[in-house]
Amino acid sequence: MSKCGQMQLVLVGGGGHCRACLDVIERQDGFAVAGILDPALRPGERVLGYPVLGDDGRLPSLVKEGRCFLVTVGQTGAGALRQELFARILSLGGEAPVVISPLAYVSPHASIGAGTIVMHHAIVNAGATVGRNCIVNTRALVEHDVVVGDHCHVATGAVVNGGAVLEEGAFLGSGVVCRQGVRIGKESVVGCGVTVLRDVAPGSVFVGRQ
Repeated sequence: MSKCGQMQLVLVGGGGHCRACLDVIERQDGFAVAGILDPALRPGERVLGYPVLGDDGRLPSLVKEGRCFLVTVGQTGAGALRQELFARILSLGGEAPVVISPLAYVSPHASIGAGTIVMHHAIVNAGATVGRNCIVNTRALVEHDVVVGDHCHVATGAVVNGGAVLEEGAFLGSGVVCRQGVRIGKESVVGCGVTVLRDVAPGSVFVGRQ
């Protein structure tokens, strides 16, 4: 069993996405929140009742204390900061558990990578693979045999149909619908409500029907 199973969790990022993550974590028995790291907040402040411990300069000491970590910085486009924080945690020897809302459904035939959160009422179906440090947000649907690379965000209500591929760092905005089998390129951004009917090139930004 992961050492995170009964240990305390430090959240890295104290903004709006952090608050949504706290709501997911509070519904589980496996994790207790030890506190939050955020350079924009003062140590001793509280986020939904949980203490701010400082900024990410505290990471080395918290790793030595055996804490586990979840990157709770949001991603509404490029996710460089989330990637940097996750890489730093791993480089220090920190562990990042998978967090799955009890209100979500993840098939036993799906795979979820370290540091990923699956939020309330999301669905990850059979044969799907979701990489590390991803967000599968509220009511998102990741259908059968989809591949979601590391550091992706499938935002609220987005639908990724069967066999589609999201390459590393891709972002799908709220309400996006991806046709089956399409490929969303590395570090690309697909805006809210877009219907994706063809492949999206790496690094692209799409805000209309494609």
